[in-house]
Amino acid sequence: MSNASQIERIAGRAVPVRGQDIDTDRIIPARFLKAVSFDGLEAHVFEDDRLQLQQAGAVHPFDNPSYAGATILLGSANFGCGSSREHAPQALRRWGIRAIVAESFAEIFFGNSMMIGLPCLTASHSDVDRLMATVEANPAEPFEVDLKGGVIAGSGLRVPVGLPASARDAFLSGDWDATGLLLANYAEVEQTAARLPYLRGF
Repeated sequence: MSNASQIERIAGRAVPVRGQDIDTDRIIPARFLKAVSFDGLEAHVFEDDRLQLQQAGAVHPFDNPSYAGATILLGSANFGCGSSREHAPQALRRWGIRAIVAESFAEIFFGNSMMIGLPCLTASHSDVDRLMATVEANPAEPFEVDLKGGVIAGSGLRVPVGLPASARDAFLSGDWDATGLLLANYAEVEQTAARLPYLRGF
């Protein structure tokens, strides 16, 4: 049976963010963590990096109109390291990112991303560099990440990407979405609740 939470393919243009060890404080600076919800975080993704480049007369990829609307982020090694703030993947997803392909990820960032349906896939250094160079030369070229097939393809490239089997299976089945699983099986939830004495007021 089809599950709305199933994720098998992510298609769209890509945005390259070069640099190793891009930590969560760079993705979303700590001063934006005061909000009760995650709403509005997308406006502040990479804010300090963007400002620094702007002051230096350069343009951050997230400010470059050529990459506006991109759904796939390309990163380098140890992406998402640093503090374990779930706001970082939340901010990226709310900006529009639906998959990240990088050389490697910090473990907690990977887990926080998976919890919100944002696949983090790995590729070799040389393959990531080829992808970035291709996207920088042709920002309008579409790409597709195939979780089941384990590849990202586009602009004449077909690059293998890695994802732990447990994470891949969770995305393909939709089991990453704990809330969705509860709602899809709500009759069972109600039946279980009816059997619990402390929920019946006893």
